[in-house]
Amino acid sequence: MVIQRNITEITIEEMAKILSDCDSAASCLGHNLTWKGIFGKPRKLVMDTAILLCQAIDQNAPQKPIRFVLMNTAGNRNRGINEPVSMRQSIVTGLLRLFLPPHTDNEKTADYLRKEIGQNNAYVEWVAVRPDNLINEEEVTEYALHQSPTRSAIFNPGKTSRINVAHFMARLVLDDQLWNTWKGQMPVIYNHSKDEIK
Repeated sequence: MVIQRNITEITIEEMAKILSDCDSAASCLGHNLTWKGIFGKPRKLVMDTAILLCQAIDQNAPQKPIRFVLMNTAGNRNRGINEPVSMRQSIVTGLLRLFLPPHTDNEKTADYLRKEIGQNNAYVEWVAVRPDNLINEEEVTEYALHQSPTRSAIFNPGKTSRINVAHFMARLVLDDQLWNTWKGQMPVIYNHSKDEIK
């Protein structure tokens, strides 16, 4: 079933009905890279959608927790494990937080999952996938997963193809072992560079 609607117009009751037969949900929403997309409304598109999905799941009160996968960004630090960042990156991130609403939206959405949904929610389990600089590729390639960034998302970004992100997100909802490895975490995904592939 394909539903074409503006996500901001869907009520909790409608979303609960949509999700009633689902055992997983994924959000790959982002802001358009236009003036209106970056500075216009809705400024909290990603967070409001995550809240909508989680509240709809909560309303359904499923017998088994629903898996929720969020596409986030390597530019967002996981405050739950106090990831170290350089002073330079902290300054730039602070400026992004002030002047680029989409960055704040990504940060607050991850914080909502960590703090409000948490690790022991009866109805929602989550993973926030953090790709680095997104690129387009035709096919899935080898990729690496890390608990935290291994490079600076601002000063030395890696590359992650959109198709690899989609592949990993699909594997998360289908593979119990992979899900249990990353549940409640914010894994970073990078494409393997050619010299890294053995």
